[in-house]
Amino acid sequence: MKLNARHLTVDLYNCKNSQLTDIELIKENLEKGLALHNFHLINLSSEQVDETHFTLMSILHEGHITVHVYSDLKYVAIDIFLCTENAQPEQLSKAMRSFFKPDKTKTTLLKRGDFTAVKEIKPKVKTHVAPLRKIHNTGAKVIRILAHRNKAN
Repeated sequence: MKLNARHLTVDLYNCKNSQLTDIELIKENLEKGLALHNFHLINLSSEQVDETHFTLMSILHEGHITVHVYSDLKYVAIDIFLCTENAQPEQLSKAMRSFFKPDKTKTTLLKRGDFTAVKEIKPKVKTHVAPLRKIHNTGAKVIRILAHRNKAN
């Protein structure tokens, strides 16, 4: 099986849209964008996390999309994961940017499901030996302090 999935993360900073607290309007905009780009929506749900943060989760036939809106920060974080051949998550990202009107945008595209690279992946091994050195150094400091106190007495 060959899987050519694409995962686009989008950070939208200082969004100008005054509707950042209107969950229903944002839902409608997302649904329109999905329909415009021929994505097949299975389920769309929203959750108010607190008074300034809510999230939308859309399950698609082609993948999924999450949108986190932080109205007090004027910040929106979007994850678009599409697992279809020739997937173009940038199209939906462009529609979302047009709606939220950010001053600054940061996008990161990840290619997922590349099984040809699996043989080349090596696990990271991290060894940490600093505690032994710290014990030795601490012991030396204690001995110096005690020796200094004995000389003073």
